[in-house]
Amino acid sequence: MADTQTVETGAEKQPKSVRVVLLALMITMMLAMLDNMIVGTAMPTIVGELGGLEHLSWVVTAYTLATAASTPIWGKLGDMYGRKGAFMTSIVIFLIGSALSGMAQNMGELIGFRAIQGLGAGGLMVGVMAIIGDLIPPRERGKYQGMMAGVMALAMIGGPLVGGTITDNWGWRWSFYINLPLGVVSLALISAVLHLPKKRSQSRIDYLGAVLLTVGITSIVLVTTWGGTEYAWTSARIMELIGIGVASLIGFVFWQTKATEPIVPLHIFRSRNFTLMSIIGFITGFVMFGATLFLPLYQQSVQGASATNSGLLLLPMLGAMLVTSMVAGRVTTNSGKYKVFPVVGSVLMVIGLYLLSTMDTGTSRFTSGVFMAVVGLGMGCLMQITMLVAQNSVELKDMGVASSSTTLFRTLGSSFGVAIMGALFNSRVQDVMSERAGEIGSKITEQSAQLDAASLAKLPAVAREAYQHAVSSGTHSAFLLGAVVAVVALVAAVFVKEVPLKGAGPQKADEPTDGAAAVQSPMVEV
Repeated sequence: MADTQTVETGAEKQPKSVRVVLLALMITMMLAMLDNMIVGTAMPTIVGELGGLEHLSWVVTAYTLATAASTPIWGKLGDMYGRKGAFMTSIVIFLIGSALSGMAQNMGELIGFRAIQGLGAGGLMVGVMAIIGDLIPPRERGKYQGMMAGVMALAMIGGPLVGGTITDNWGWRWSFYINLPLGVVSLALISAVLHLPKKRSQSRIDYLGAVLLTVGITSIVLVTTWGGTEYAWTSARIMELIGIGVASLIGFVFWQTKATEPIVPLHIFRSRNFTLMSIIGFITGFVMFGATLFLPLYQQSVQGASATNSGLLLLPMLGAMLVTSMVAGRVTTNSGKYKVFPVVGSVLMVIGLYLLSTMDTGTSRFTSGVFMAVVGLGMGCLMQITMLVAQNSVELKDMGVASSSTTLFRTLGSSFGVAIMGALFNSRVQDVMSERAGEIGSKITEQSAQLDAASLAKLPAVAREAYQHAVSSGTHSAFLLGAVVAVVALVAAVFVKEVPLKGAGPQKADEPTDGAAAVQSPMVEV
């Protein structure tokens, strides 16, 4: 066929059709990452129109729960029935959820429609990573790390700005409707250009495993979302959720050893590198989302930065992450070597988080920007390398579950990071407010340890100064914890084996192997 292009191992240039597919994948990745950030900016307007302030947190929680729970299932469906069909189905479900969310007439409907949207979103990032894994040999895949990191940085910086602009000029419903034209473009490009081998598994879907995993993940996310906010960490509800979550996950692991076609085949964890990348991905999620939560809060409360451009406050970290990711990808492509990046990235992350923990009320924006850049350099070495090495450690038939498992670990890491660092932050803020401002300080932070700019401006000068010291102390504790946790990633990185990347050329007799890592990537028709 005249329009058929072939991607060969180690090819210097990718065919035009592959570049078109990559464009569609990046658009889809942007949809997955932008959504919560755009919607977060629109939430005050949404509550003003629909009411239901007491259910506000569920608009985000429903989406997060559905995304986390469906992620491993989408990965397995792609492995069993074909990557293209599963990916396009997830986009369609996401767009249906977006359209329904935009038409919601009350908070209950919005929460339900957000859950539908989240079910689709669970397959977006997994689909992107798995299809790239199918199309591009790991050694060549490094070239595209910068592209993926750029989309991530653009979403984090531009999300709040885009959300505010859309809400102010078009209304909050367009914060959901904006997904529709982008999603349709992505669907059209993928449908027309992407042609992967069709699969039809004779095995049945592991329904019991899917239920056990969904219950386990849901319980974990609810514990990290509600713990210390809706309910005390020692409350009966949190203890019940912990018990249900642990029991479900133990049952899930046991059942995966018996199931004919397990949702997460446990044999992939026999690969040392895959297991280590799952750990590093968890820690990276823990640190990254904790940092993106507390850095803008510190800069707004202590350094007096404007909340309007909150995404821009993270520019030093995200810019450094983007540059390093591009360099890491290019070096990996040229040399086929990658172990240095997890090690160096973990070291930089530990140093950067420790430096952030030293910030106080007198730290300048330039100094804090330098500290953020160090963290960004570290994360840039880790963000895409973890997925690259994880995919390189499994056979092609397990590409979907490898991608979904790595994504899931990062998602769970972010949930734990926000919850644990948040609990420590809130505790320190309340303690310092009580010490410096007495009873009035306790009352100010009784409802929430995170005050917005308007509430902060209304405080008496003494209370405002006390709050600035309290936030500084809270961020110190949160980032110090992050630095300690990041040491675990460093230990894991030290034990990573330098396994030849598929597509890196012929393997030498004395080079180590790790599962399927030494198998050359097949030719893929596009």
